[in-house]
Amino acid sequence: MNLREKYIKRIKEIQGRAVGFRIDQVQLPNGHVANREYLNHPGAVAVLPIVAPGRIIMVRQFRHPVGEITLEIPAGKLDKGEMPLTCVKRELEEETGYKAGRIKKLLSFWPTAAFANEVIHVYVADKLFKGRFNPDEDEFLSCKVYSLKTLLRSIQQGKIKDSKTIIALLAYKNILRP
Repeated sequence: MNLREKYIKRIKEIQGRAVGFRIDQVQLPNGHVANREYLNHPGAVAVLPIVAPGRIIMVRQFRHPVGEITLEIPAGKLDKGEMPLTCVKRELEEETGYKAGRIKKLLSFWPTAAFANEVIHVYVADKLFKGRFNPDEDEFLSCKVYSLKTLLRSIQQGKIKDSKTIIALLAYKNILRP
């Protein structure tokens, strides 16, 4: 069965500073025409900073779209043409004040494939050493170290709702750790 939609034309595009919004017209497999509305995103990275076995640096910050202070792993948007590894090194230092002696790719995923083309590349960083805490001028955040056990309990209790953080912590627990 053919499932692929055929792109016909872009109907509208609104570009913001960080992301854009598009409406494309497509032909469906049955020949009908439909519109597809989606967020156009350059991609992002996220990093699980391990300060000691089972001890992870987390970031707290206010997220306007959900109206809450969230507990997340450090993350950031890719700049145009930037490689994910370069971005993860930058974001780790900016948001936590640490650099990593070792960085390993964990996985990549689409957080919301139904209405965004964003890809998040998740890394694990360890052998941390002091760098320079230097968040972007519009970022207000604080960092704290938590045990993996506490973070997994926070997921179970619904206290951590951020998808990249949940995916990274569960993947770390189930893929990298015995």
